[in-house]
Amino acid sequence: MKIGNTEFDWNNGTSYVMGILNVTPDSFSDGSKFNTLDKAIDHAAEMIADGASIIDVGGESTRPGYTQISDEEEIARVVPVIEALKKRFDIPLSVDTYKSAVADAALSAGADLLNDIWGLKYDANIAGIVAKHNKPVCLMHNRKEIPLLPGDKPYPLEEYLSLLEKELQESIDIALQAGIKKEQLILDPGIGFAKDLDMNINGVAYIERLKKFNLPILLGISRKSIIGKSLSLDMDEREEATIALNVIGRMYGCHIFRVHNVRGNVRALKMTDIILNAKK
Repeated sequence: MKIGNTEFDWNNGTSYVMGILNVTPDSFSDGSKFNTLDKAIDHAAEMIADGASIIDVGGESTRPGYTQISDEEEIARVVPVIEALKKRFDIPLSVDTYKSAVADAALSAGADLLNDIWGLKYDANIAGIVAKHNKPVCLMHNRKEIPLLPGDKPYPLEEYLSLLEKELQESIDIALQAGIKKEQLILDPGIGFAKDLDMNINGVAYIERLKKFNLPILLGISRKSIIGKSLSLDMDEREEATIALNVIGRMYGCHIFRVHNVRGNVRALKMTDIILNAKK
């Protein structure tokens, strides 16, 4: 898959790290740290030096209970950053949005990939925008509520995993019907979105099942509540567990890892690649 000027080979035994660049005042882990242009550029440069393969630019927080902002405000946050990064660095840029107007503006400004937390299901026009720009898209699993059976009973494991796969297939179908090519698709199981702790844990434990789609898999688990709730850790204490989960994800077949701490994850995943490739 070509993203920007870079060819990504999902079968060459290499892990790819996506560095998170939140240009927001309220993101759950790093809100307000990089929400000025100079700070954003400096942080992107640091992540590139630390080994990031992609920079993911986000203009609206998606933390639990987040406040939705207007298209205009989100565009004003992300487009100047994308334009500035394109002038300075030759690295693929992703835009983290689920709104068609923002996607259109960001892809026009030079973003190379759409990262849609709603898997093209929130905005009926966004799939067509991606197809128009002929850019790849990451389809994340998400829904309005945690899936429960009648009587608010949790799904048994197999039924839940089948539901996850079914709803990811719905996103794939939306993409294909809009004219996006299958080879332009990436899947994300959506850890931390519309899932309870058991669902998040099983989403990682059984992530190998997503290989059935024959698409690259992105794992976005950095500093999320699966760690905080499992280990009773505050936000600034979740780095080691993030790295551990990404290493597990790599061993189970994931290809891209969306993280805050690029350096630590790059080093851990490179070592993981060395061991896995020794067995080929």
